[in-house]
Amino acid sequence: MSNALLRLRESSHNFSSTEKEIARIILDNPQLVVDLSVHALAKHTFSSASTIVRLCNHIGYSGYKEFRWAVTYELAQREQSRKIEQKEIARSDSLEEIIEKITYLNMVSLEETSSLLDVNVLRQCVELIKKGKVVYLFGIGASLCAAKDAYLKFLRLNKLCIINEDWHSQLLQARNATADDVAIVISYSGATVEVIECMKALRENKTPIIAITRFVQSQVSELADYKLYTAANESVFRSGAMSSRLSQLNVIDILYTALANDSYEQTLEQLSKTHIHKPGHTIG
Repeated sequence: MSNALLRLRESSHNFSSTEKEIARIILDNPQLVVDLSVHALAKHTFSSASTIVRLCNHIGYSGYKEFRWAVTYELAQREQSRKIEQKEIARSDSLEEIIEKITYLNMVSLEETSSLLDVNVLRQCVELIKKGKVVYLFGIGASLCAAKDAYLKFLRLNKLCIINEDWHSQLLQARNATADDVAIVISYSGATVEVIECMKALRENKTPIIAITRFVQSQVSELADYKLYTAANESVFRSGAMSSRLSQLNVIDILYTALANDSYEQTLEQLSKTHIHKPGHTIG
């Protein structure tokens, strides 16, 4: 995960006075990191190369080279975001323009979601799901559709899952969950009240919580033990939850495939066993 400038800003209160000044200069003009070597940046900030490297270490990077790459990538994403704003749906758009714009926004959301996923966290989530006695799924509205997709996928692998459409039923399943189970909570906004109530009940039961949510500071993110972040570039018709839904489904597909691949031979047998044939067509 990159988000170098966000890390720099959020961690600056823990810096020394010299590091704070370096951080301020970088945040005011991040292009400096792209353009300057560590020694040139040290000269520009009236500091030392070792101080800059130490600052990079403090925010989770191995050194200036890795930090520089992350900032370069982040600035490129900002430019991409500027282009996305130009792709917003307009009343005068033709059908051809709508096709082009919505497809573009969805593709960008998938690419950004891929960049946000932490491989180590993902690996831990797969292990949790594998070992969990029951997988409890939570989501409201469009996120419930993504939860249903996860239910069907895990069911193909003979993984015991529980999902309810009614919020009161979801709250009951949260209260019945145990520390031997695992919960997957899906909320794009990270502020869905019903989901947050379920998460509080899950935490009381010490049930591990995996959250598939947007990369922002939120209650859902704070209550979760493991975060799989998604990106979305919604159009003006945000209530339809379009690109956010695709981002969620993409993360679920990755979880499912990683889980299936972990027991490859057994998965092939199970998929064959659960393949449903009907006259005239096949459901898979």
